[in-house]
Amino acid sequence: MSHLNRRQALRLFAAAGMAGMTAPILSACTSGSSTTTDTAAPSGPPIKIGMIVPQTGMFKDLGNELDNGFSLYLQLHDQKLGGRQVNLIKVDEGETAESGKAAAEKLVKEQKVLAVTGVVNPQSILAMKDTIEAAQIPLIGSNASPAQLQLMGPKYIWRTSFVSTEPGSALAHYAAANAGGPVAVVGQAGPGGDDDEVRAFAESLRSAGGTVAGAQRTTPFGSKDFGNLFQQVKNSGAAAMYAIYSGATAVEFVKQYRAAHFPPTFKLYAPGSLTEGYVLKQQGDTAKDIYTALNYSPDLDNAANRRFIADYQKAFGTVPSTYAMASYDAAVVLDKAITDATKSLDSFSLNAAIGRLGQIDSPRGGWQFSQTRTPLQRWYLRQVRFDGAVLSNVLTAELTTL
Repeated sequence: MSHLNRRQALRLFAAAGMAGMTAPILSACTSGSSTTTDTAAPSGPPIKIGMIVPQTGMFKDLGNELDNGFSLYLQLHDQKLGGRQVNLIKVDEGETAESGKAAAEKLVKEQKVLAVTGVVNPQSILAMKDTIEAAQIPLIGSNASPAQLQLMGPKYIWRTSFVSTEPGSALAHYAAANAGGPVAVVGQAGPGGDDDEVRAFAESLRSAGGTVAGAQRTTPFGSKDFGNLFQQVKNSGAAAMYAIYSGATAVEFVKQYRAAHFPPTFKLYAPGSLTEGYVLKQQGDTAKDIYTALNYSPDLDNAANRRFIADYQKAFGTVPSTYAMASYDAAVVLDKAITDATKSLDSFSLNAAIGRLGQIDSPRGGWQFSQTRTPLQRWYLRQVRFDGAVLSNVLTAELTTL
């Protein structure tokens, strides 16, 4: 696949539609793409919406971005969703699955919220699954969810972000065709010791005709020393590496990667989390030329994204990340669904209304929920390079639809 320059990419995405999206869609979907509710939408008494985001600890920066995205939508719509005044109740998710579950229990049992949104830690969403399902209160999660959740068949948990293994699936064909040789596959084991994302990418790469250099490698959760890992990768004969890290660990990984002086032809591929949002600011020039796969880039040239970028920069003085975008879209989903369910609004009817939603007109491009209650959406290749004077994840090509 040849790379597109930025101007060519913008022309491509401006002209692109949703043609070719053939994955199964939830039955009873209806059409509609507006991000705002009908001005004649019926009003009613105020509603409680719960937000679970880290307000302390190592995930706090990511939690701030989720908070910003959702709050921006409320600011732009007079603090209303579906014509109802919103009382947004924020609870600290903390750092652990246990603290995340406690936050969910507080919202559904004590606060009696209509719906819940947010959740950063993938382990938290697994831990709170039974609480949410038993209460029959919809959760619109706005960060990546673990593949394991798909196997549990939740009926009340929706995600406006993506499944954690999808960036690797989206990037595998590109890496197989462009790596120039075997690809080393590395990543951080989850808090429970799992390495689902590492295994999933290795399998996708092989299926696409690529070769994995040696064994798949994982580092312990929270590890900050990658010297031995980089030496193993060099010794493996790899021409490229796929690395799965996020947050503070991603910052340290990228800085040490640059200091390890891999050959100039060596390529680093990753899910978008390696260089997305606040971590890129901390990585600086050390992240230059890294390729990532993600469902969003600020470069996307569509009307919804242009509005979103302008409103977000005005409100927060910075460019939005995929985390802020997914949380903004969670508010869109609730706005549209509450409007649909408002004549007999409760958590049960709201959940059914979410299932009837059609296409969402989003900054990422149009998307809609699939049968797995995750977005059917396009994926993009980005490269870290200077966009003017600013280092950015610059849009390079469209990868696939998942």
